[in-house]
Amino acid sequence: MSTPWTTLVDAGALAAATGRALCIVDCRFTLSAGGADDGAGERAWRAGRVPGAFYAHLQRDLSGPLGPGLGRHPWPDAGAFAQTLARWGLQPGMQVVAYDDADGAFAARLWWLLRCAGHRAVAVLDGGWAAWRAAGGAVEAASDLSPTSPRPVAAERPRVAFDESRLLRDADALQHHLAGGGLLLDARAAPRFRGEVEPLDPRAGHIPGARNRAYADNLDAGRFKPAARLAAEFDALLAGAAPERVAVMCGSGVTACHHLLAMAHAGREGARLYAPSWSGWVDDPERAVATGAG
Repeated sequence: MSTPWTTLVDAGALAAATGRALCIVDCRFTLSAGGADDGAGERAWRAGRVPGAFYAHLQRDLSGPLGPGLGRHPWPDAGAFAQTLARWGLQPGMQVVAYDDADGAFAARLWWLLRCAGHRAVAVLDGGWAAWRAAGGAVEAASDLSPTSPRPVAAERPRVAFDESRLLRDADALQHHLAGGGLLLDARAAPRFRGEVEPLDPRAGHIPGARNRAYADNLDAGRFKPAARLAAEFDALLAGAAPERVAVMCGSGVTACHHLLAMAHAGREGARLYAPSWSGWVDDPERAVATGAG
């Protein structure tokens, strides 16, 4: 059996994986300021995709229903996520490869969901759709598939139980984490962290005590930085704190997963996700907000 890919895979390796049982998932999506359901990613998937790729919609498949304090992209229900995996025909131990056409953040959301569900054979295509096309990878369009072809169905519905030790699901859990000396990394861009702009949420700024590292800092020319370089950068930022003492957040719990992927690729696995993130925190106007560099 081939060694599983557990963090990143390059386009060449994926193209060469002929005969290997793969579940490839296209996570392309476009976020809008209004937060409305967006179909651009699914239309792009229908127009052209990595052969055999299923489509994962950020709001339908990788998020749960909206609710007070849950943020703009709530963590999904385990049962609903299990249904999605069954629809893709995912079997235990099957290699999953996720990709998008942005910077890997949407694909990283699926990566983290699967990791929290105990599925380790999951990786993100480094460089995404652009890297696949640049490498000369084959492209499949909707017309290449018979509309009557049956979709694969898992032999049995996957059982999903999320590892709660890897999640902070509400503000109380985050405050307990911080009170115990835990660190909080905010993956939003610096101007949003400092409170200079806020295009999506009702209040600008950051959670008091948080540190900022924009998730884009994990990349160099559209690809993830080498593992050793990421390790050095996160070590400097954490200043000796163990990854297990770290929680990550962003605007809605999506781009923060990019940090979790980068840290795992760098050998610094163990951090947790504050799932509601900024949009969940500011849902309560009584919660403290800080501005400036922090």
